[in-house]
Amino acid sequence: MPIRAVLWDIDDTLFDYTGADTAGLRAHLEREGLAERYGAPHEALALWRAHTDRHWARFAAGEVDFQEQRRERVRDFLGQPELDAAGADAWFGRYVEHYKAAWAVFPDVLPVLDALAHSHRHGVLSNSSLANQDPKLRDLGLRERFEVLVCAAELGVSKPDAAAFLAACAAMGLAPGEVVYVGDQPEIDARGARDAGLIAVWLDRDGGGERGRGPARATVPEGVHRITGLAQLPSLLAGDTRFGARSGIR
Repeated sequence: MPIRAVLWDIDDTLFDYTGADTAGLRAHLEREGLAERYGAPHEALALWRAHTDRHWARFAAGEVDFQEQRRERVRDFLGQPELDAAGADAWFGRYVEHYKAAWAVFPDVLPVLDALAHSHRHGVLSNSSLANQDPKLRDLGLRERFEVLVCAAELGVSKPDAAAFLAACAAMGLAPGEVVYVGDQPEIDARGARDAGLIAVWLDRDGGGERGRGPARATVPEGVHRITGLAQLPSLLAGDTRFGARSGIR
């Protein structure tokens, strides 16, 4: 069965989410007069990310809706459980302004999309919402590169659930075995895609270090193909339809 399409994750795969989140949060805390309260920028980001991960897990489990998980992140980060919805939304909105000012795609994104434009179809599967990701891709000049954009908030199921991957394949009219999934998280993206029957590629930009929250190279999930940059993807696809030994990327 030939590989016909590439499905992509967005954040920290195509889009430098960690870089934008770091710069945006730093600028936001400075503007809010809160920079000293949270210590060094990396300490503030670590706390923000911890709350983000916890409340995103609640959203993925169906315990809260998309907007409420944002509000709960703000309340916990500020230590203000009594903050009303309007106040939390306003605080998050001011953060988003700084975050958007730092948006950028990784330098290897456009070259690889150009290289694969005529050989493979392209789509996106994201653990976010259409309201969040569609404007982002348009602002970055990427939306027209993808024939489908499938998001967890609208699906009602998120990665690593196989149903999310299968829904994205169905949106493209393809069987899972005809699709490669590329993402930065070894468990949520790569293992999830593998278990759903897709061909899984883990984009490990920095060895599971500062950018990712995944394990290091030694713990690559079985059956997952690891690359350290998108420039390696075209040769991986061309080397063998099932990524055999000729690719040299394990």
